[in-house]
Amino acid sequence: MKTRIMIIAGALAFALSAGQAQARIPVAPMDDAAKAQAEEKKAKAAEAGKKAAELLAKAQDRVVERYKKEQSKSGKLAPAAKK
Repeated sequence: MKTRIMIIAGALAFALSAGQAQARIPVAPMDDAAKAQAEEKKAKAAEAGKKAAELLAKAQDRVVERYKKEQSKSGKLAPAAKK
């Protein structure tokens, strides 16, 4: 039992010290070409995010319209939108 606790304590101490050692590694400075690539990648990601948001909004609108159509066919009124 005592050996097991010592092994666990040693593993925990090792894991914590390894995390601290990684946190101290300095980040290499970026040159102009790498900065340009990073900005381009960021712009592409933003554009993709906007496109995904637009597609999601369109899909949600289609679902709402379908729901309202089905509710009107069955004679029920759709609940009012919450703001």
